[in-house]
Amino acid sequence: MPQNTEYAHLTHIKSLDELALYELIPNIVWIFDLDKHGWWWGNEAAIKFWGLETLDDLVNKDLSEDSQGARDRTKQTFDLAAKNGLTIDPWTTYPNGKPKTLHMMHRAVLIGPERHRAIIAYINEEVSLGEAPENLLLVEAMRYTTVIVTSFTLDGVPVVENPAATEAYKSIDPQKLLDGQNAFTARFSNPEEGKACLTRALAEEGGRWSYLMKTDMGLRTHTLDICMTRHPLTGDWLLLVAEYDVTPLHDALDTAREAQEELRRMAHYDALTGLPSLNLLHDSAKVQLNHAQRHQKKLAVLFIDLDGFKAVNDTWGHDAGDQVLKEIANRLQNTLREADQVSRIGGDEFVVLATEVDTPDNAAEVAGKIIEVVSQPLNLYCAVTQTDVQVNVGASIGIAFYPDHGQNMKALLKAADQSMYQAKSSGKGNFHFT
Repeated sequence: MPQNTEYAHLTHIKSLDELALYELIPNIVWIFDLDKHGWWWGNEAAIKFWGLETLDDLVNKDLSEDSQGARDRTKQTFDLAAKNGLTIDPWTTYPNGKPKTLHMMHRAVLIGPERHRAIIAYINEEVSLGEAPENLLLVEAMRYTTVIVTSFTLDGVPVVENPAATEAYKSIDPQKLLDGQNAFTARFSNPEEGKACLTRALAEEGGRWSYLMKTDMGLRTHTLDICMTRHPLTGDWLLLVAEYDVTPLHDALDTAREAQEELRRMAHYDALTGLPSLNLLHDSAKVQLNHAQRHQKKLAVLFIDLDGFKAVNDTWGHDAGDQVLKEIANRLQNTLREADQVSRIGGDEFVVLATEVDTPDNAAEVAGKIIEVVSQPLNLYCAVTQTDVQVNVGASIGIAFYPDHGQNMKALLKAADQSMYQAKSSGKGNFHFT
């Protein structure tokens, strides 16, 4: 294995001659070589533990049937020990094919002339997880699940984490955390949210919340399921945290919300001009009409039809017509008062709902401004001739009042529409009261 500066801080055991003192330790000690996936050395207690006769039997023990999950678990232990200095957690081993759960401590080292990655395992007590085999299955399931599972002290220091957690947060170095930060809060995109989450979890003895987490895959939305538990060996209280990556769900919900918003926009706003549609006008008019009724106010509905628009389409093409409609929409929005509402209801027809009109003179003033700004020349580009052209259109406006000419928007629009035709018949470029 080539030298890796990432492991330069690890102790390098060059040969078995350096292990003489380990033979004096009565507890089980062995050294496992990750790069060849087999034992490099074990003391007498380790050899007996595996029911073997000699060290060669241990070194040559066949591990070809080990699953990839078992190999990943060993690598995770090495990475954690290399980062933290020591790991302490229960392991299930299978001497003589029978499961046995042990309390194991591991240190990461480099061994031999090739500087293979290795872990020294120290086993000082057996852990009883009960006679029920499902308890052992649960321990194994935590190791191989893709759900991120970590137990923390109440101060946010990790005690045990599964391989999924190690992989997700392998870039967090406990030795390089900022002041006031711990491994728990360092996982959060916003460490202050992490502090608040830890405080809340302790106060409420657990809970379930979603946060943006800073993983090695980038920022991910995780739902944290937190509960209080006890350390199986010391009895100390711990926080057991399971993290579910719900980023795809949140992305799907965001996409659905965006699609819903787009549908709402399409239903309520004109695609060409961006003005509110007839549907939205009806909705907003209900509020305005109710307000006018309560306060005994008048409203004016101005029905606008452009004069000369058909000629623009026929002469310069529909693209030129679209440019005219967009420019007229802009002029209307910039001319009307903030309280007034303008909508495009189809073709070259627009409607203005004018509030605060106490007299016909007020409505006439609004209509006059509209006619003035609409009649100003428009400069546009003609795609047919590929030249800039100037066109002129006008406006004929019919005006109806609430409550005089209708109690709802449908009746008022009908009255204003009929009045608009009166304006056109009287010479265009004018307005007419119902």
